[in-house]
Parts: sequence; structure tokens; C-alpha cells
Amino acid sequence: MPRATNNVASRERRKKVLKAARGQFGGRHRLFRSAQESVNKGMAYSYRDRRVKKRTFRGLWIVRINAAARLHGLSYSRMMDGLRKAGITLDRKVLADLAVSDEGAFSTLAERAKQSL
Repeated sequence: MPRATNNVASRERRKKVLKAARGQFGGRHRLFRSAQESVNKGMAYSYRDRRVKKRTFRGLWIVRINAAARLHGLSYSRMMDGLRKAGITLDRKVLADLAVSDEGAFSTLAERAKQSL
């Protein structure tokens, strides 16, 4: 009885990996073993960095709020403390968006934060 090699499944598996490795440099998109290593590493990085992205965006929002608050004579921590004491519960994403797009609204928030300090 001849040995079964299961050619169709293994070819499909290799095609799937090589398709995922398109755009890689050199043998990493041509050779199955190299392609498999780079695809696996890329999948691990993408899983990790979906979580890291949330941290980096929070840092960006804090930098933007701090820059806008300093234009109004406040530091970031004083601004956030003043908003908390004034009972204003806006998250950092919204505050950063206001700092960039709507200067008037941010200045009124900064004044409210100053008054509550």
C-alpha cells in the first residue's frame, strides 16, 4: 500500500504562510522556513502592539493636554486636579481633542480648573 502524503493540505498550509509573508525582504517571502519564522514573529508583535498602542495614545493625549494647559498657566497635574475638584469628568482623549480642535472650550475648562483650585 503506498504512503499517503497529504499533498493538498501541506501545499495549502505553505501557500497560506507565503501569502502572509508578502512584502517581506529577500528570502523571507520566498522560502517557507524563513517566511514562517517572520510571519510568526509578526503575529506576536501585532498581538503585543495592539495593547501597547493604547499606552502610547494615552501618553500622546497627556502631552497635548499639558501643552495646552501650560498656555493657560497650569501644569498637567494641576489642570487634572482642578477639573476633578470642579466635578468635570472628561477623559483624556476628549480633553486632548478639545485642546487641538476647540481652543475656546479648552480655555473655559482651564478657567474652571483654576477657580476650583
